[in-house]
Amino acid sequence: MSTKELFSIALGLEEPWFVKDLNFDPEKRRLDIVLDFTKGSKFSCPECGVQNCQIHDTKERTWRHLDFFQHQAFLTARVPRVNCTTCGVKQIQVPWARKNTGFTLLFEIMILNFAQFMAVEPLSVMVKVHMDSLWRILSHYVEQAHSTIDLSQMANIGIDEFSKKSGHHYITVFGDLDESRVVYISDGRKSDAIHQFADFLEQKGINTSQIKEACTDMWPAYLKGLQERFPQTTLVFDRYHVMTMINQAVDLVRRNESKEQKVLKHTRYIWLKNQIHLTRKQMEEVATLSKLDLKTFRAYRIKEALRQLWACKNKNEAELYLKKWYFWATHSRLSPIIEFAKTVKEHWSGILNYFHSRITNGIIEGINSKIKTAMKRAYGFKTFAYLRTIVYLVAGKLALPTRY
Repeated sequence: MSTKELFSIALGLEEPWFVKDLNFDPEKRRLDIVLDFTKGSKFSCPECGVQNCQIHDTKERTWRHLDFFQHQAFLTARVPRVNCTTCGVKQIQVPWARKNTGFTLLFEIMILNFAQFMAVEPLSVMVKVHMDSLWRILSHYVEQAHSTIDLSQMANIGIDEFSKKSGHHYITVFGDLDESRVVYISDGRKSDAIHQFADFLEQKGINTSQIKEACTDMWPAYLKGLQERFPQTTLVFDRYHVMTMINQAVDLVRRNESKEQKVLKHTRYIWLKNQIHLTRKQMEEVATLSKLDLKTFRAYRIKEALRQLWACKNKNEAELYLKKWYFWATHSRLSPIIEFAKTVKEHWSGILNYFHSRITNGIIEGINSKIKTAMKRAYGFKTFAYLRTIVYLVAGKLALPTRY
């Protein structure tokens, strides 16, 4: 077997294509593989598919291919334009590359695989290709795969926001809680984000009434959008956000009290941690501080009592428990705790709806690290589209090509 025949087989070439020549330059660390087609070949029209069209002319094109060991490899070929009696003169589609790109399909698939595990900037350096070109590759395949995702069985969604940079700039992430995947991302966290998601579903032929439950926080903009576009969807307020809010209330009590009680300095995290996660030293510190009749300790006890709500066996039991907790909290004479309790009262049903389905944004939180990693990979780039592309790539469970 000749070297040219070997490379033809390795490249998966089929008639009428073959390797015409090989040019290796060790100084430039470059391998050029020249392809050609058999003389007298005819091709199908790329528009209508009619076969045996005569060649009108050819234009030489070059594509970046997978590296040959430590050397860059390029494919060069004369690409025919054919005369179609119906469509006129059209350039054929070569089997090893997409139309109007300078990369082979195998090279692009390699980029897709690497980009799932490393940032685009070092990947650009590694393959010696400008970042803009890599983003175009990623965007094409990710958008194509995302446009074909099957949402026909999606019933439970989680909605969460993530800060994409300092200065209160957020993205809103919509997750399929049953499939543990991100299905949509919107720039910002206003009610428009909900409307955009509803529009996306409708474009895919999904009626918003298909969404049975939505797990979210108590952000008013989200609630407004959900009421307008998902009126039949049951709202479930995420328990992790509920506990985050009472932690903020406890910390506010501590900060106010620490102005007079210096003993509270540098104790912030022991009041915010789950009691079962305290270290032995922290437990001893809490026990010592509990003897000082501190407002912060009272707030801490109320917070830990609320944590026990989630252990209730059913909705009726939970509602009885929450009523007792609410009475305690509203009579605590701790303003931040009272304000939080009023918030609980305003969102009473959504909190108790957890005990019907027991869905949480734990799934979304579970892929939180992936999303934050994706944000770091897209950091400093020009558009929200880059960030969206990377998030879908790493957390969307898309059906991406692995071969051609």
